[in-house]
Amino acid sequence: MNVQPPQLTRRERRKLLRQEQRKAEQQNKLNQRSRRFILWLLIVLAVGGGILGMIKLAARAPQDAGPTITVDAINSGDWVKGSPSAKALLVEYSDLQCPACAYYYPLLKKLNEEFGDKLAIAYRHFPLPMHQNAKGAAYAAEAAGRQGKFWEMHDMIFGQQSAWKDERKPDEIFASYAQQLNLNVDQFKADFASKEIRKKVDGAYRNATVLGLNGTPTFFLNGKKLTNPRNYEEFKNIINQTVSGL
Repeated sequence: MNVQPPQLTRRERRKLLRQEQRKAEQQNKLNQRSRRFILWLLIVLAVGGGILGMIKLAARAPQDAGPTITVDAINSGDWVKGSPSAKALLVEYSDLQCPACAYYYPLLKKLNEEFGDKLAIAYRHFPLPMHQNAKGAAYAAEAAGRQGKFWEMHDMIFGQQSAWKDERKPDEIFASYAQQLNLNVDQFKADFASKEIRKKVDGAYRNATVLGLNGTPTFFLNGKKLTNPRNYEEFKNIINQTVSGL
């Protein structure tokens, strides 16, 4: 025997419909609150992750920046002429493609010859972005330095600056200089392309910008920034005053 469900009156159907509508509204409100909660949770997680990342970056910053660079003392990455124990220290920030640096190159060489162990001259790379081959020249000097001939390559690069400064690919020119200096050319090329040398040159550039430098050459004598001397005699007199005053 089949039992038929009771028939609802119109009033009961309206009441049931209102109940269903209220349930739907309550569920909709609950869904909205859930979505808002999830959205806020994602925002909190994103902000928290960003803050954590900044904290980690700040914690790594001293290591990433490398050693502290000073202008009143010889640093580990410097190339030095003269006696490292000399009381007069001339620090040069230089760009091997810079015409002004090429002008001062023979002056510094003569200062080294004249003052000898009374003066230490420290060379630091500062390859300016406007000079397309400055970094490559710095890599070449550093690669030669790996075989004990940094200064010889430095002199050759400055002495023949006009031969390579406008070349699109000066690498082979630098390799020919390495051959003239009786270096192991294969080793020179490997060092020239090495990450270590690129890291050193890039780090030297960053350190110069941290010091607020914006041009080359820039000189510091016993930590004091110099106004670039106009000629050799003026440069010599400045060094003499420092040496005699020590």
